[in-house]
Amino acid sequence: MTIKQRTIKAPVSVSGTGLHTGESVTMTFNPAAENHGYKFRRIDIEGQPIIDADVDNVTDTSRGTTITQNGASVSTVEHVLAALVGLEVDNVLIDLDGPEIPIMDGSSIQFVDALTQTGFVDQEADREYYYITHNIHYTEEDRKVEMVAMPLDDYRFTCMVDYNSDVLGSQHASITTITDFTKEIASCRTFCFLHELEMLLKHNLIKGGDLNNAIVVVDKEVDKEELDTLAKLFNRKDISVAPQGILNNIELRHQNEPARHKLLDMIGDLALVGVPLKGHIMAARPGHAANIAFGKKIKAIIKKERSRKHLKVYDPNMTPVYDTVQIMNILPHRQPFLMVDKILELTKSHVVGLKNVTMNEDLFMGHFPGAPLFPGVLQIEAMAQTGGILVLNTVPDPENYITLFLKIENARFKAPVTPGDTVIFRCDLMQPIRRGIAQMKGVGMVGERVVVEAELMAQIVKTKNKEA
Repeated sequence: MTIKQRTIKAPVSVSGTGLHTGESVTMTFNPAAENHGYKFRRIDIEGQPIIDADVDNVTDTSRGTTITQNGASVSTVEHVLAALVGLEVDNVLIDLDGPEIPIMDGSSIQFVDALTQTGFVDQEADREYYYITHNIHYTEEDRKVEMVAMPLDDYRFTCMVDYNSDVLGSQHASITTITDFTKEIASCRTFCFLHELEMLLKHNLIKGGDLNNAIVVVDKEVDKEELDTLAKLFNRKDISVAPQGILNNIELRHQNEPARHKLLDMIGDLALVGVPLKGHIMAARPGHAANIAFGKKIKAIIKKERSRKHLKVYDPNMTPVYDTVQIMNILPHRQPFLMVDKILELTKSHVVGLKNVTMNEDLFMGHFPGAPLFPGVLQIEAMAQTGGILVLNTVPDPENYITLFLKIENARFKAPVTPGDTVIFRCDLMQPIRRGIAQMKGVGMVGERVVVEAELMAQIVKTKNKEA
């Protein structure tokens, strides 16, 4: 049974304070198009830069997870991402007027409540899961961290924490399916030890802390004078140590609330893999740094497997969708700058093109004649022309239009391309074309080897004379 992607019905906002910055911030969830995923937009910065919720954009895990892109950052993203995963929402654009997600009560429940209140809407595109097909392990021997993802036709979590603390001891938490998140995990708050709290206060690192958004575990002897000082700092009349070994500022919502919150953090951090997962995640002593390292390992495996899945085996006897002459009826490029010889596949969302690299091409007279290489910039050009066929296929009379490429990002050259190679280029739309703007993910392969990849943005422009 296929499951459709979904977004929210209407924008909804929450406001609060950033735990570490102490700044007031309003966060607005906006509906987003199919295949958009999770993105943050800093509306307080000129140009309103967008930060993709991507594990490769993580820049700090010291006191929460921070992502950075396009010169902007967003901190403490894990709790809001956990809410989105727990509610099985696929596509949302999140506006922020500050650098940090509001801490709220230290859990995900207020994000869940806001999203549930606005409601959800199914979209046309199918949700594409990544199914864990074999055990994926991650360990950190020095911290005794162990994590494993195992095959399962669901999304299940098991978490164990052990802090060598007489108060916490060893704790376990689990959910058998992601649909249990709202009831079992969403309301579980972050926690810290008293000695950590005092260190953070001393260095002015939790300007937004007010004892309503964290469980404080008392892990040392503490006298009344110290408690009175904490009460004064947090504008409390009185603070004492509760029988459970925590400050009496709040009551535990679950006996194992700290372990459940660690599970919440794992769900949020692994959302940065960028695709909904099917599998059983088990972890001992996880933390943000380990979660992110584990997420990067899973993403690398997904990327490798999808490259193989999209590999086009070229059969010279097959009839192409477009041959060279037909391509020239669509693209304005001509020799020596026509870089696509055939189009092998063409749908509404992807295109596969072919470039034969031969020694007869003029460029090799000046580009390393003794050790000829097909230049990386021309590999990108060939990829862009392949993508141009995909984009122009969406308009009537494509010969009356051209594509102007606006941006190239994340270009990587993985292996040299030499005369005699046949490069297969595949471009996939990253989201539906809007107002003539197309965003594509492109990859070029020689055999089973990825030689180039990049993200491209192009604009469709009408022209009366395509040769001009």
